[in-house]
Amino acid sequence: MVALPVKRKRYGVVLVTYGEVERPAVWTLIPSSRKIVRTVTRQIVTLPDWFIRALGDYRAVKHYLNWQVNRYRSRLVAINRSQKEGVASELSRSRKLGEAGISVDVDEAYYFVPPYLETVLEKYRSSMDGVVVVPMIPVESSFSCGVACQMAIDAYGEALFGKVHVMHSLWKHEELYRIYLDYLFRSLKPGMSPAGGRKPALVLVIHGTIVRDRKGNPPSVFTGLEETYAFFRIMRERILADPRNPFGEVKLGCLNHTAGGEWTPDTAEKALVELREAGVDSVAMFPFGYFADNSETDYEAKRQLEASGISRTQYIHCINESPEFYRWLARLIEKEVVKLDHRRSFTAGESKDEHSNRTA
Repeated sequence: MVALPVKRKRYGVVLVTYGEVERPAVWTLIPSSRKIVRTVTRQIVTLPDWFIRALGDYRAVKHYLNWQVNRYRSRLVAINRSQKEGVASELSRSRKLGEAGISVDVDEAYYFVPPYLETVLEKYRSSMDGVVVVPMIPVESSFSCGVACQMAIDAYGEALFGKVHVMHSLWKHEELYRIYLDYLFRSLKPGMSPAGGRKPALVLVIHGTIVRDRKGNPPSVFTGLEETYAFFRIMRERILADPRNPFGEVKLGCLNHTAGGEWTPDTAEKALVELREAGVDSVAMFPFGYFADNSETDYEAKRQLEASGISRTQYIHCINESPEFYRWLARLIEKEVVKLDHRRSFTAGESKDEHSNRTA
């Protein structure tokens, strides 16, 4: 008797982030900017379609001129691509997935630039047994993981539960703090902590969020406000308790927008002003709320640091292409793929039982 080959199960993994235009031009920035306004801004304020287009076009031209004058180029897509390749390499060597008869395809996707998440999900719909979506940001909200969830619902409908899992709450994993602290202290320049001088300070940068809407009410969407502050408190406590720590103070630095109401008050600009006025002459900045540098971190936040008037400053890049980071992320994804496979097997078993009962 000839043994038939066992069909391997195929799962897709999508590392998704906002995305920024790699080679800025007005005609490439306009569709991206319109999509940002349509997808995100409209969640917090109702806008007519003509205004969405006009606001998107205004943002595109403004960013183009600003980035051209300052010779800025976003590395967000390139970094996410490198992270995707690192995760793919780790998963290709996974013994656990091999023993379960699972092969994994890893793709990059973006909310606001091609390849769009909805396009990748549609491609996977007929070719994959299941999909794990990984929003590449540590703290979830309606503007990050929420966007991924909605796109998954649009693509899969009622089949969502059995085929798709959107990862979230990456900030709650203990291993992330170890990786962050090792990276932070390893990156710190010796000159930031002069012998006998006043202890330096650290500003931990994260995306801000809405605290109250324009009418003074709590926002109607999930903003991740409590999670943002909880994430900061844990990071601050871990840093100050670490024997390698040179910092005398650790402050939160939120990067806010302006639309939709009142945003988080603990801004990066406020933190820098307070430290300068307190006489602190050495300040480091680390964007712990982002997994990859982008125009908000290595452009806007970095420029605030450089213009702070503090004599010694250091911008520490996001975790970016750290091999330790994508090895950790690959281990998490491996677990989620196996869990999704078990869930699909259970769901398939239930469906067979129901079919048998109906035909009995």
